[in-house]
Amino acid sequence: MKAIGIDLGTTNSLVAVVEDGRARALPDEHGRVILPSAVAYADDGGSVVGYGARDVAAERPHDTLLSVKRLMGRTKAEAEAEGLSTFSLVQDGPVLKIEAGGGQHTPIEISARILEALRDRARAALGEQISRAVITVPAYFDDTQRQATRQAGRLAGLDVMRLLNEPTAAALAYGLDKQKQGRFAVFDLGGGTFDISILELVEGVFEVLSTGGDTRLGGDDFDTAVATALLREAGVEPEAASAGLRRRAVSAAEALKIALTDHFEARFTLVLDDGQSFDRPLSRDQYETLIRPVLERVAGPCKRALADAELRPDELDGVVLVGGSTRSPFVQRFVAELFDRQPLCDIDPDQVVALGAASQADLLSVDSELRLLDGGDVLLLDVTPLSLGLETMGGLVEKIIPRNSPIPASRAQEFTTFQDGQTGMDIHVVQGERELVADCRSLARFRLTGIPPRPAGAARIRVTFQVDADGILRVQAREESTGVEQNIEVRPSHGLTDAQVEEMLQASLDHAEEDVMARFLRSAQVEAERVLMPLRKAMQVDASLLSEDESRIIAHAIGQLEEAMGGSDHRAIQDLTEMLDKVSAGFAQRRMERALQSGLKDVAVDDLEDELADAPVGGGAHD
Repeated sequence: MKAIGIDLGTTNSLVAVVEDGRARALPDEHGRVILPSAVAYADDGGSVVGYGARDVAAERPHDTLLSVKRLMGRTKAEAEAEGLSTFSLVQDGPVLKIEAGGGQHTPIEISARILEALRDRARAALGEQISRAVITVPAYFDDTQRQATRQAGRLAGLDVMRLLNEPTAAALAYGLDKQKQGRFAVFDLGGGTFDISILELVEGVFEVLSTGGDTRLGGDDFDTAVATALLREAGVEPEAASAGLRRRAVSAAEALKIALTDHFEARFTLVLDDGQSFDRPLSRDQYETLIRPVLERVAGPCKRALADAELRPDELDGVVLVGGSTRSPFVQRFVAELFDRQPLCDIDPDQVVALGAASQADLLSVDSELRLLDGGDVLLLDVTPLSLGLETMGGLVEKIIPRNSPIPASRAQEFTTFQDGQTGMDIHVVQGERELVADCRSLARFRLTGIPPRPAGAARIRVTFQVDADGILRVQAREESTGVEQNIEVRPSHGLTDAQVEEMLQASLDHAEEDVMARFLRSAQVEAERVLMPLRKAMQVDASLLSEDESRIIAHAIGQLEEAMGGSDHRAIQDLTEMLDKVSAGFAQRRMERALQSGLKDVAVDDLEDELADAPVGGGAHD
């Protein structure tokens, strides 16, 4: 049975596998390897994942959940304080929930839906059951966020073999493909997170020397910055804009970003809430001016990572680009200036993390193909992204495992009692780089009891921290003279409990068949809605292009489809959606021709020929 690698991204996700000794990304039935990390919920509780969800985001902004990865392991207070979400958030005890589609959903559940879609894609592509996976996470994800990701994998029916840092996965992909040796910076700028890692590759051994980043920085922030600036230029204050308009503005900014990857100028086009259209050209230089304040935020983590690794930029052997946002020429130029060298981008930056995850999944398998290649096993030495420690008197942090320590890791330190006759000790586990507990992240609390009542300072309590290969922490406190001890595996403070996860897993088994049928039905309804909404609007705006007979035929087809959407036969909805597409094809063609004629009215033939000659053959996908 194959093991797969999954890049669970903020904006886009992918799944990959090793076959015939090489890792490859698995496509869907349309040949697309990327799956948008989007989930749209309906009032009946149904949901659709991927392109179908992304396509209805502007029309249903409150029911379509995007960039949920940023909310993994967070509380409502943290999310709102850090500006991580525009969704309606609810704090239900320790669990963060998002209101959408008439219900409430946790980030773990939403991420599980995305993971299920990738698992199903792998099953369809490989023709076999898939249960084992390596899932990637940002290097700067803390313990709570990692645990939440592991729970999402379990909820999706996956045996999560390893949580792998995204930059490390990229390094693994490059090391296998290129057999590189030396010291490299992995610059990973995705849709919602930024990671920088300094790695050393020697004879098949990958060691992360240092790591850093920002979990609130990515291509999505470019889109938001551009959308905000151009909304103001259109006379609309972003804070006062409707949710639908903000979503349309961000989508228009993303389209502009993609177009400027291959063109020196592109147009930003946005339909405002009053029906007016705001349209203006933007050059690469103008775009770079808008996003540069956001892009410059990567410089600090890069310089800190180099300092932690005790390296200068000229001592690196290369800089590897990862993440769809690094396709942009202005990002590549900025990275070249920052590291004083041209970055490497031999492997598709959208796929490289998934390919590395697939390679690691294969290496962890009993029937590994890659271990049969020359060079044998590949050893992967990862590091802790943040320091782990505990609270001492005065609210101070005593670091037990410093950041950038190679993992797996195990370290211990002795403590003693503070008061005479003290028989118990509270252990407060924290994560972070600050000196005060109040400035670090609380991971867990437990109490060691049974300490012999002795004078202050006489007892010896040995506290041991163990971090496994997934970056998951276990803490043990032991009183040396009596042997009394207490253990804890750090669980997410803001995720689902094991009981809740097990309950959901059992519910998914009990209702598997009806869940599949409900998913088919809702997918068909969403696709029908996607076709109906623009068609109804077009018939109002361009009624003059329709004959009376054609208008009657299309209206009849719309009526039939709307009636079917109220039923439970997904095949009928699909058939009627296709029929509506066919009967309205002539109308759509005439609208396109009129739009082209209008657009070309004032364009000189010579200018058009020059433009066509310079036009690229294809484009690129963005994370």
